[in-house]
Amino acid sequence: MPSADSRSPGAPPDVAPAAGTAPPSLIELTAGPWGNGGICACRRPDGPVVLLSGAIPGERVTAEVTAVTRSYWRARVTRVLEASPDRVEPAWPLGLELGAADWLHIAPAAARAAKAEVVSGVLGHAIGGEFPLVVEPVGDGGPLGWRTKVELAVDGEGRAGMFAAGSNRHQALTAMPLAVPAIAELGLFDRSWPPGARLTAVAPSAGDAFWVSDAVRSSRVRREVVRAAGRAHRYELAARGFWQVHAAAPAALVEAALAALRPGGGEVVWDLYAGAGLFTLPLAAAGARVCAVEASRQAVKDLRSNVRRAGLDLLAVADASVAKALRAGLGEARPRAVLLDPPRAGAGREVMRAVAAARPRRIAYLACEPSALARDLAALLAAGYRLTGLRAFDIFPGTHHIEVLATATLPR
Repeated sequence: MPSADSRSPGAPPDVAPAAGTAPPSLIELTAGPWGNGGICACRRPDGPVVLLSGAIPGERVTAEVTAVTRSYWRARVTRVLEASPDRVEPAWPLGLELGAADWLHIAPAAARAAKAEVVSGVLGHAIGGEFPLVVEPVGDGGPLGWRTKVELAVDGEGRAGMFAAGSNRHQALTAMPLAVPAIAELGLFDRSWPPGARLTAVAPSAGDAFWVSDAVRSSRVRREVVRAAGRAHRYELAARGFWQVHAAAPAALVEAALAALRPGGGEVVWDLYAGAGLFTLPLAAAGARVCAVEASRQAVKDLRSNVRRAGLDLLAVADASVAKALRAGLGEARPRAVLLDPPRAGAGREVMRAVAAARPRRIAYLACEPSALARDLAALLAAGYRLTGLRAFDIFPGTHHIEVLATATLPR
């Protein structure tokens, strides 16, 4: 998972450290407000901004300086001197230490409130205005037992584990508490593996959990069933293919996207960054004429198979990057609505300009990175759209990550 970017909206401005000085290894700080990326931005009268991990705003802590640049320091909490009332004992201390779940020290309700504060701040900084937001829990809202896919690395002694965030330090594990129980039952940590292998454990909603390894050729397929809007949609995709990792996320996001777009019979809808068809199938089943665009050849293969098995017809499937597909004339089928679910970097200027130029009435944009969302929304607002809906989902509990659904509408 990426670390905070000090130059992204919502992060503190760069402040140069004093010339000729070296930072101490340990410093005492009062944690400042939340910044994008799960850190607290701390201003010191005698030095640069400190991007502090492991703290909660207002806490007094001792921190270890872990990185130094001309613009800022990075540090992590080593001792809490004055704790916030929102601090809790981590449900999996090792996960917090390794960075696999960097907000396990925050009570779940307080963590959701903090995520809302971060998203609102990033959007306000980028496009102005206030954005009251409630982050909705998904599933039981707890920080453990939600991951349906776990990626592991094997060390030189054949032990499965993971690397600490931002380092090459391998930590052998005896359990993975973030995973759903079906993955725990695989016994991945009770056996020896080929040194250096990479493992992926998957717990599909249809069928038993399984693992695949890059050291052993496998044709395993992940089978999923998503129940949303009164229908059950069935999918098959490559074992390592992209799928929402929280067990309850696919249904929650499909319901939200359908509510935002309200696809009508015969309407043209663009499903951009379609993947294996998570949103494509429900949109087509609702009567929309869907143009799906996806760059991954394996995902396109899975998408076509899923559509065929469902007995649905699509207006078009473009096996290309979204930018290339739009340049090639996807706009000839003028959309009434557009759904974008881009990767963390966002859609970017070219795609957003092309989408806005097609003048769909409604645009739904799913984002897992607030600063990318803010940048791409700014392009829509500049093209005359209005932000008419904003929902956030806690599909990465125990971490600072969040999923946001923004709806933009063209005024009549």
